[in-house]
Amino acid sequence: MQASLYLDIKTLAWPSGGHTSTHHIFRPTPTVRFRPLPLVSAVATSPPPLTRQKTHSLPPEKVELLKSLEGWASQTILPFLKPVNECWQPSTFLPDPSLPKEEFLDRVRALRDRTDGLPDEYFVVLVGDMITEEVLPAYQSMLNGLDGVRDESGVSSSPWAQWIQAWSAEENRHGDLLKTFLYLSGRVDMFKIEKTIQNLIGAGMEPGTENNPYLGFVYASFQERATFISHGNTARLAKDCGDPVLARICGTIASDERRHEFAYSKIVEKLLEVDPTRAMVAIADMMRKKIIMPGHLMYDGEDPKLYEHFGAVAQRLGVYTTHDYADILEFFIGRWRLEKMEGLTGEGKRAQDFVCGLLVRIRRLEELADARARKMKPHGVKFSWIYNKELVL
Repeated sequence: MQASLYLDIKTLAWPSGGHTSTHHIFRPTPTVRFRPLPLVSAVATSPPPLTRQKTHSLPPEKVELLKSLEGWASQTILPFLKPVNECWQPSTFLPDPSLPKEEFLDRVRALRDRTDGLPDEYFVVLVGDMITEEVLPAYQSMLNGLDGVRDESGVSSSPWAQWIQAWSAEENRHGDLLKTFLYLSGRVDMFKIEKTIQNLIGAGMEPGTENNPYLGFVYASFQERATFISHGNTARLAKDCGDPVLARICGTIASDERRHEFAYSKIVEKLLEVDPTRAMVAIADMMRKKIIMPGHLMYDGEDPKLYEHFGAVAQRLGVYTTHDYADILEFFIGRWRLEKMEGLTGEGKRAQDFVCGLLVRIRRLEELADARARKMKPHGVKFSWIYNKELVL
């Protein structure tokens, strides 16, 4: 999932009635070796949590509608899952510990040698992507809190519950693989990274979905699309920098994310078919709130603007940018055929006008943001994840 940015569109009001990036490859930096753990404070002030707490906004009759779609979900959504025996596992891509000691160590040394060509900026982005994947417990809790699709017992056989359980199991491999790779690379401070993960999981997650599956599935569609883009770009950069194994790792994860995106967007497509007005209003609602990515509360105990700084590095490398956010919106407007939707009530038509007109306004804001960025003076930011090295943003 995420590692992600969102465009600030707070100035956009609710109405009353393909980008190509240029990517810069930075010069490689020396491999950093392990150092003693620093003393850390027992208490650290983390960024404040969100205050939005609206819950259970879906009317009871719509809950029943979701339950009536269980047969459709079983036939259409569950096939997007892969049997465990057909899935890759993290160990598929990592040095085999069952090898003789020297051969295993040779494989680890080869892994480290390949990463020598990757710049520190790349590792900041890869760590941020991994941390976003490691917040899986928050994602699962959010999905399992959606009315009409939640797993009431923990072992429910309903197709909605089966999807959430098996989707979580597939996603769990992503963070495990990236975290182990980063550990073996020796390029990052795992202690600081693990603190960030614990802080982020402990901070919870409130993306504004209100226990409402209409909102939740719209959010998941955008999130999966964003992580597909991000992992795909880290794969490309790894290949360009001479690490084909890491490129295959990131590309494989991106493939999973795209398959999951297909499933969630298919659910939204079905909701637009059976309940067009409420589904259209849900899409508009999430776009008004902005798709807030779960990593926005990340905190390493040192930098209260860590997510903002991580996002700036991702933007600079072209891994995930404000242009990508607009591209995702444009993609789903087309995929869900929102401009051609008919049979909407007045409320639904206003939501349709808002969503379909939003893209032009976002593109304009992109231009303004790019112009402001070009005028900003470069400044240095230290990242604890890479042993407090300073990057120029």
